[in-house]
Amino acid sequence: MPQRSNSHEEAAKYNFWCPSFVVPAEYGLFLEEFKRTPGAVWIMKPIGKAQGKGIFLFNKLHQISDWKKDHKWKSDSPQAEAYITQRYIENPYLVGGKKFDLRLYVLVTSFSPLVVWQYRTGFARFSSARYSAKKGELDNLYMHLTNASIQKTKDDYDKDQGCKWDLRSLKMFLIARHGMRAVDELFYEMQCVITRSLLSVQQVIIQDKHCFELYGYDILIDDDLKPWLLEVNASPSLTGDVAADYDLKHCVIQDTLDIIDVEGSELADESDQVGGYDLIWHNGPVRSEQKSAYSCHLGCHNPQLSRNPLTRAERKAGGGT
Repeated sequence: MPQRSNSHEEAAKYNFWCPSFVVPAEYGLFLEEFKRTPGAVWIMKPIGKAQGKGIFLFNKLHQISDWKKDHKWKSDSPQAEAYITQRYIENPYLVGGKKFDLRLYVLVTSFSPLVVWQYRTGFARFSSARYSAKKGELDNLYMHLTNASIQKTKDDYDKDQGCKWDLRSLKMFLIARHGMRAVDELFYEMQCVITRSLLSVQQVIIQDKHCFELYGYDILIDDDLKPWLLEVNASPSLTGDVAADYDLKHCVIQDTLDIIDVEGSELADESDQVGGYDLIWHNGPVRSEQKSAYSCHLGCHNPQLSRNPLTRAERKAGGGT
């Protein structure tokens, strides 16, 4: 678990983020990095949008000329829509030849001191097309983007099955292929990515003791079993696509409210586990007293999900959204 330190060793552990720039404000810095990595693929994400809207990939500057032209882009007085441009990870871990990323839920109840709860259950979001690193496939969003809102528009999308796989099932699959030790290290490193990312912004986040934040972390695993932080979403979508999705998000909401303790039950003060949440940082790393073969509880059994499944009628009524 990360400790606060000024050492080079600790700083080297913050290598979970690809080169990223806000353009056009940082276009000059982006251009320098682009020239240092000729042929590399980049991804453009519009700021303030969701569900994959406006995202595209490119590997040549002329491919973003329309973006600049449409907004009367000028280097000295940029008028283009603001985007995040990020170095694209071209060696994702594949399952069945398809790319996926992870959505994890993290609850921060305080930034001073930093208090972080991590939800055990998340899900993998899969693309519907087999992955290819060929440059001629950059426009195939069904291959490169895992957003469910994008995948739903494909002609052969199965609305009953969806495009998601729960985190525990993925963990068991990876253990079967790579062994428990390697996968345990991977999931522990994902937990460290979460705590380190929050520590890196702790000093600049406005602290209000009456507020909390539920974040949706998007993490991609590459073929070396290294986790990469793609983005952190404030107010992540809590709309369910299929039955398991409804159940998960219903429990996330219920457990979040239990920790926030709006009714004054003080449940969260008595344990480092509430429902599917585990307390992982409270002004320092939290060492769980629960005995486990794993280094962290991410992807482990979630007692809340087995205890509180929604009925079909509740899902139709919108429960869990």
